[in-house]
Amino acid sequence: MTDASRMAAIAALLGDPARANILSALMDGRALTAKELAFVARVSPQTTSGHLAKLTEAGLLAGARQGRHRYFRLASPLVGQMMEAVMAVAGPDERHAAPWRGGEALRTARTCYDHLAGRLAVGLADTLIARGHVVLGADGGEVTAAGRDFLRGFGADPADGRRVFCRPCLDWSERRPHLAGRVGTALAERCFALGWLERHRDSRAVRITEAGATGFAEVFDLRM
Repeated sequence: MTDASRMAAIAALLGDPARANILSALMDGRALTAKELAFVARVSPQTTSGHLAKLTEAGLLAGARQGRHRYFRLASPLVGQMMEAVMAVAGPDERHAAPWRGGEALRTARTCYDHLAGRLAVGLADTLIARGHVVLGADGGEVTAAGRDFLRGFGADPADGRRVFCRPCLDWSERRPHLAGRVGTALAERCFALGWLERHRDSRAVRITEAGATGFAEVFDLRM
């Protein structure tokens, strides 16, 4: 199969609303059961089973059995990156203005697989760039020596690994980049560990706590 054929096959999978809903529901990095995904896909369990099989076969989902249930999650961060980029390219339907899916909470701060997205994440990226801690290009990024010192002092020193160290990820609601890769993951994990952010149940949206509002203002000069 050629590159074009593989791309067309993936696009065809995304073109089904039920499958698109399934992938969107998993963009926060959680693993969900087939029953839970049938609810978000708004189709029967039997139909959902077929969709899950196709997505898994295509390498977009990974499944694992635990007890009585089989759980599904995105196969890799690249799938989450792809979904965020598709949402950004698709944009809102200007002909039928409607609230952002998930409300302003989702637009303010949310997870994008294992890193942060939304106004908060774009603000963090802007601050780090303005201070000379991060340099972003069209498809890659690097952390400067001063940036490494800052991240280490903040407690968000990126872990070693084979994943991309730092890269821009186009934010679908803000149409500007936030930080992904190991740097983005480290920032997100540190903010959760500090209690600056709390997850919403059944949503990718995250809540900025009182401690977070103070912390983001003092450390990053961000007032959300």
